[in-house]
Amino acid sequence: MTDVAVVGYASSPSVRETQGTTNGVEMLVPLFSEVFAETGLRKSEVGFWCSGSSDYLAGRAFSFIAAVDAIGAVPPINESHVEMDAAWAAFEAMVAIRTGEVDTAVVYGFGKSSAGELRKILALQLDPYTLAPLWPDSVSVAALQARAGIDAGAWTEQQMAEVVAASRRKARANPRSQLSGEYTAEELLAQPRFADPLRRHDCAPVTDGAAVLVLAGAERAEDLCERPAWIGGMSHRVETPHLGERDLSTSVSTKAAAADLDIGGVRLAELHAPFSHQEILLRQAIGLDEAVEVNPSGGPLAGNPMFAAGLSRIGEAASRIHDGSADAALAHATSGPALQQNLLCVLRGER
Repeated sequence: MTDVAVVGYASSPSVRETQGTTNGVEMLVPLFSEVFAETGLRKSEVGFWCSGSSDYLAGRAFSFIAAVDAIGAVPPINESHVEMDAAWAAFEAMVAIRTGEVDTAVVYGFGKSSAGELRKILALQLDPYTLAPLWPDSVSVAALQARAGIDAGAWTEQQMAEVVAASRRKARANPRSQLSGEYTAEELLAQPRFADPLRRHDCAPVTDGAAVLVLAGAERAEDLCERPAWIGGMSHRVETPHLGERDLSTSVSTKAAAADLDIGGVRLAELHAPFSHQEILLRQAIGLDEAVEVNPSGGPLAGNPMFAAGLSRIGEAASRIHDGSADAALAHATSGPALQQNLLCVLRGER
């Protein structure tokens, strides 16, 4: 089976609210233009298109079909969709290339989180019989996880504040970030609690945005990108949605996915951690030491476009391979409540 590489990436600015459609067309059109200009790939050459979004977020059925307008009606396309973060669409596209079905793919994710009350919408990811009818919002579920970890001695509120301070500081160098600035952990700890033990800054902001990734097989990759980011491995695992049946202070699924991969030489990781304690949890589950730089882009705490933030972690990690600032990088994406589903992707500058 052929090797696969990330050869192009673009993302929209992370903003609290965009004006216009809820189907993502306005966000996607300029991003498609950007990756085509970057790679020299023509739309007619794309073998496969795959997207990630949510009809629940848009508030209508088959909203992803409307977003296909951003691609255009001609020429006809080979298209698929996942009802979750587009990182899983990248997995589907990678399989299509590795099996020889196509040689290029464009993956995109988009979400207009400001269109509804995000905390309640995400409750629809819970078990529909036992949990969703109770409407526990996503922040409250994350607060349960944060408290479980604190009580288990896995992390402290001081460490959570340090994660936020680092995110805001790194995000100053990212022009697409939504939140940035210079803060100390002590300043952050002085803020009132929002959902005990979480403070507002411990939670990723409500963000509208989109991201696009271009994948190519070995025969095309080096024609489209000077230094492709080769996918050394990609693995994902899922845990039960029943929160009472999981140890929320750790992530069995992340550990299992990490065990599938060779992360030797990785010194940079982009982790899809929408809450500050989850970055600590993921570092522990993957086994990343202190020498690994986490979320140099600022990560989801600096901007968290739903259904595109996980794909952006792959794109941000690949960008460091493209510009030569890293030889090996790790990307992580999550979906579902309290890190229920987790995907890991290793990227390298050499095949």
